[in-house]
Amino acid sequence: MARRLLVAALAVAMTLVPVAAADPLTWQHVPVPAQVRPQAGLNEAAATGPERAWAVGTDAVGRTAPGFPLLLRWNGTAWQRQSLPGAAWQGELLSVAATSASEAWAVGRDTAGGTRLLRLDASGWREDRAPRGVAVTKVVAGGGETWLIGSRDGAQALLRRDGRTWRDLPVPPGSVYGLHLLAADDVWAAGSSGAGATVSHWDGQAWQQTVVNGFPRSGVGTVLAVSPTEVWAGGSAGFIGGPVGRPIPPLLMRWNGTEWTRVAVPTDFGGITSLAPSASGGLGWVAVARSQKWGSPGGRPPLVPGPAFLAWDGFAFTPYDEPAVAGEGASSVLTLAPVPGAATVWSVGRAAGPEGTFAPRVLRFG
Repeated sequence: MARRLLVAALAVAMTLVPVAAADPLTWQHVPVPAQVRPQAGLNEAAATGPERAWAVGTDAVGRTAPGFPLLLRWNGTAWQRQSLPGAAWQGELLSVAATSASEAWAVGRDTAGGTRLLRLDASGWREDRAPRGVAVTKVVAGGGETWLIGSRDGAQALLRRDGRTWRDLPVPPGSVYGLHLLAADDVWAAGSSGAGATVSHWDGQAWQQTVVNGFPRSGVGTVLAVSPTEVWAGGSAGFIGGPVGRPIPPLLMRWNGTEWTRVAVPTDFGGITSLAPSASGGLGWVAVARSQKWGSPGGRPPLVPGPAFLAWDGFAFTPYDEPAVAGEGASSVLTLAPVPGAATVWSVGRAAGPEGTFAPRVLRFG
């Protein structure tokens, strides 16, 4: 009798203790499908809702083999590999952007250096005709717009989707690495020139460019426009001289409607690779690749790993480490894909594996 009473009491107590679960307020590792072969990596992701996201990259990359295009879909529960009908080429998918839940674009490059353009519509993914003579590296969507970043004959090229065709647009001086599209007459471009890191604004007629950081070799590759008086741009600050392989400080710049100022971040070295908005539309997240910071004075090694992610609450940053994954090292590429209207954000990239190999990395917050 006493034993039965003890068991019953324990059962009641167990109902009063919450079951431990994964903390949604930390970054969690999400596995990729088993069909993804070794030596795979992801370059970019795009989400349209809690139950739909896309990620692109390459897999089955050998020491001499170029690999095959890789396209994954999130169905709300797990990542699934998507077939690409008619895509028998070898190469890599570089970028993906979604214009709606039923339309998306992906760009890649085959082993001959040719541009591959994929389009998702009601019938599924299919290959589309790429702009002739343009080596496309990135597709960006937003504000009812879809643009391509690439090059033609060694010169920068920007193209805008106009109905059923792609039309060339003027290009700001220097290089453009990232875009934020708000409308056809409200586009922000992150880049660099011989004068330093640049941010340019397109008003539908012309570009107005500003050197936001004049330090030599500095550049920004990602930009987020919150409002006319709040724009963020991230990249790296560059350096002068020093030994080969010297770490480079991250660069985060902010526009207040009047001037650009540099914002301090809680890590000393690395490159800001991606900015993502919060659910309310303001800056929410900053991703820092190869993040490092100074260790304790006189300590060995002098540099220790820094935070991979920085959450912004409007006043200060909260640093987050990349979660450890058994058998893998840290990521070398981190790009962010927020879920519209939600606190959830994805990060994809490629992580270091044993003996110089690499593996696909998918992380999620929220």
